[in-house]
Amino acid sequence: MLNHGSINRRRLLRVGGGSLVAATIPTTWAIAQAKPVKVGLMLPYSGTFAQLGENITHAVEMLIAEKGGTLGGRPVQFVRLDDESKPEAGPQNAERLVKKDNVDVLIGTVHSGVQMGIHKVVRESGTLTIIPNAGNNDVTRSLCARNVFRTSFTNWQPAYGMGVALAKKGAKRAAFITWDYAAGQESGAAFKEGFEKGGGTFVRMLTLNFPETNFQPLLAQVPGLDVDAVGAFFAGGGAVQFVKEYAAAQLKPALCGAGFLTEGTLPAQGKAAEGIETALHYGDSLTGAKNEAFMKAFRAKAGRDADVYAVQGYDAAQLLAVGLDAVKGDLDNEAGLYKAMRGAKLESPRGPISFSDSQNVIQNIYLRRVENGLNKVVGVAVEALADPGTGCKM
Repeated sequence: MLNHGSINRRRLLRVGGGSLVAATIPTTWAIAQAKPVKVGLMLPYSGTFAQLGENITHAVEMLIAEKGGTLGGRPVQFVRLDDESKPEAGPQNAERLVKKDNVDVLIGTVHSGVQMGIHKVVRESGTLTIIPNAGNNDVTRSLCARNVFRTSFTNWQPAYGMGVALAKKGAKRAAFITWDYAAGQESGAAFKEGFEKGGGTFVRMLTLNFPETNFQPLLAQVPGLDVDAVGAFFAGGGAVQFVKEYAAAQLKPALCGAGFLTEGTLPAQGKAAEGIETALHYGDSLTGAKNEAFMKAFRAKAGRDADVYAVQGYDAAQLLAVGLDAVKGDLDNEAGLYKAMRGAKLESPRGPISFSDSQNVIQNIYLRRVENGLNKVVGVAVEALADPGTGCKM
């Protein structure tokens, strides 16, 4: 068996007359150069989160194209799988990509519940995985793994930032409304933590099952809570309906939340969203050549404006490129691959990002306000915010 990187790359052959001649033997590294890197995209391509999955995919493809179609000198082959945002199918779908399709890298997913199924499979298989959206805290906390990186956020980061910003603005009492699933529960807890750290009083968290959208029983409770503001975590179609119904109810407490409440949903929310403040790691009015070029290229490719999901997908591909370039496409060099990815400092459309010891992204959390149909950045809620990575041991 060849030991690539050693003198066994060459073999001495005895030919006529007893002389020796060197014959080059392809190493595993050299052989790898001719093979494509097989990247599994396990994302929602149907249902309420379909556009989110599509935007991530468009952005990944954009970065690969910018790199000339290769990463680390190797072409890229995509294997797409629609996870349908179904947590119960997560493990089986991940196993299909890892064991049947034999992907080298898995990029996924959006839904936190589905991510847990992926995580179980990739921790056991050791498959390099980059999370382009799902924010479950535990994935880069107590369940962290050396082969798993995240370029998006933890559920803690934007919600904590919103809580901090709300307290700074002088709000004294607040509540939170969300779906009763991992992302919602973790966001609500983080919002509470940030708000209370600033001296505010958190009153109550109101929930309903995912993906139900019967918000009226929850909205009916708001007037009796005596709060200055209501934080919320919803995304996609659910966020559109919630914002419209909150506005229609003419409730006095200001509506705010993690940025997904108004991210990619403003055209459908219309005037109902005007004035809502959210905290997120991206915003429509961010300046800089990187973001301007990204937005222009994304619109040309997708026919619509870029959003935070596209940014996260783009950075997932950027991070993969850093790793593969460092090892010249040799995925067997895991030590070099992971070292390069952990140490990556990327110029993202969102601004500079790096990675914590638990391999979660460190980034600015911006305070945004909806103005004239845009999530306008009006300040920085928390600068260079790193998730605490509680319980992570690699």
